[in-house]
Amino acid sequence: MQEQNDLKIIEKAWENRDFLKEEDTKEAIHRTIENLDKGKARVAQPVDGDWKVNEWIKKAVILYFAITNMEPAKAGPLEFHDKIPLKSGYDNLGVRVVPHAVARYGAFLAKGVIMMPSYVNIGAYIDQYTMVDTWVTVGSCAQIGKNVHLSGGTGIGGVLEPVQSAPVIIEDNCFIGSRCIIVEGVRIEKEAVLGANVVLTSSTRIIDVTAKNPVELKGAIPARSVVIPGSFTKEFPAGNYQVPCALIIGKRKESTDLKTSLNEVLREYDVAV
Repeated sequence: MQEQNDLKIIEKAWENRDFLKEEDTKEAIHRTIENLDKGKARVAQPVDGDWKVNEWIKKAVILYFAITNMEPAKAGPLEFHDKIPLKSGYDNLGVRVVPHAVARYGAFLAKGVIMMPSYVNIGAYIDQYTMVDTWVTVGSCAQIGKNVHLSGGTGIGGVLEPVQSAPVIIEDNCFIGSRCIIVEGVRIEKEAVLGANVVLTSSTRIIDVTAKNPVELKGAIPARSVVIPGSFTKEFPAGNYQVPCALIIGKRKESTDLKTSLNEVLREYDVAV
């Protein structure tokens, strides 16, 4: 199987960069990046309700930089100078791209994706009918599901190294409010709603305040959660200060149509988006 052969070649080159001089190594790397671009390969993929990170593909992305040269590229009057070309062929992909949206080769955009002026980096995967709104950045290797709305100014972090680290994952039918920041491999499970300005890192305290006693989480937002920014008091040598956190204040209803449910939940919880 070609993929298994490429995996072995890339792993060998990862351990010994001298192999980067060999044509079969270069071909394996280029083939892997092409598969990323076409959605035939993914840095991470869902497996039995969890997510599997394909470390060797991240290694291929890193090695790709080592075997490519800086080249000029033009888009009308705009000029670029980079090792990775711009993605192209949007009309055949069925993707709407509004000036000045930019995606790099090696990022996958599925049919029906809309890119307002925004940026998508190599290794990212964006599934069908997702909206990438104005000034959104989707970092390298981030995994974005179907029917997701990334509102204006949202920052989705990228991760290449360490190669074993999980990328940011946003599952199907999520709504991410304006100016949210999601980094360090945080996972947003299906149908979650994040209000404006929610910041999530791997160490951010996520506090479910829907019951009498708070429940604290880290690293993931549970499915259908409605989340707003909050803060808690933390003691430092210099005194007590407010530190950001994320508050789960409710749930979307499974029984309601997603669009109707989203409108209802935004009104019900007075969530700023």
